[in-house]
Amino acid sequence: MSDPIKHECGLAFIRLRKPFSYYQQQYGTVLWGLNKLYLLMEKQHNRGQDGAGVAAVKLNVEPGYPFMNRIRSNAPQAIADIFQQIGKEIEELEKYHPNIKNHPGLMKGHVGYLGELLLGHLRYGTQGKNKLEYCHPFINRDTIPSRNLALAGNFNIVNSDELFTLIGKEPNENVRFSDLAAMIELMHTFLCKEDEVSPGKMDIKKVLKKTLPLLDGGFHVGGVTGNGIGFVFRDAHGIRPSYYYVNEEVVVAASERAAIRTAFNVGENEVQKLMPGQ
Repeated sequence: MSDPIKHECGLAFIRLRKPFSYYQQQYGTVLWGLNKLYLLMEKQHNRGQDGAGVAAVKLNVEPGYPFMNRIRSNAPQAIADIFQQIGKEIEELEKYHPNIKNHPGLMKGHVGYLGELLLGHLRYGTQGKNKLEYCHPFINRDTIPSRNLALAGNFNIVNSDELFTLIGKEPNENVRFSDLAAMIELMHTFLCKEDEVSPGKMDIKKVLKKTLPLLDGGFHVGGVTGNGIGFVFRDAHGIRPSYYYVNEEVVVAASERAAIRTAFNVGENEVQKLMPGQ
């Protein structure tokens, strides 16, 4: 039996493990990762129809060029709206460069959401109704790539006020009642401190080990940093569902086993459950 579908937020996480030229040669398209993200989100659409969002991180980007991008939508068909916008960007490029899809390097340089790390989210609103500001992923930005952080997840944190007090920050009025706002501010604080200690060699596990014990509630969260670190974690009580699949091409995580199985055409036993507290 697969996990039952519940009306909770849905998470989709993809980390490509090969260069874009590999997917071009193997599958005939440099957009393989983005196409899989769409499938992974669409197959979980019952988990959130109040909004959706996607964040993408590009690896090894030259200084001065964008390395982390985010798009969100609270349209009635939010997933379709997001991927239509991404598709329009590609269509505009093809008008001036008809063969650009055959050049992975150019595609990566020109398509904002063609990243090696992809984070998708489906929102089932418990706070802020369906306001765009409450759609995940949230991003904390910095001029230093390693201090950029994007988070999205399926969770309910009950001690948000305590977390803001702990780090001595006043929440932004737009997301004052968002538990994700509290979580990302807390984690970003620890992230920056860790990066100060070990510039360029930050250990994300240390950041997570400081953050997770302070979160009171159930959570399944995915995150990416601007320098290409990706991670997924689950609460110690296993309140929120979490599944993952790994092969030589990709690392995938989602809120539902069935979504991974069908999007990647793999057997039930190949999709693993992320154990509580991992």
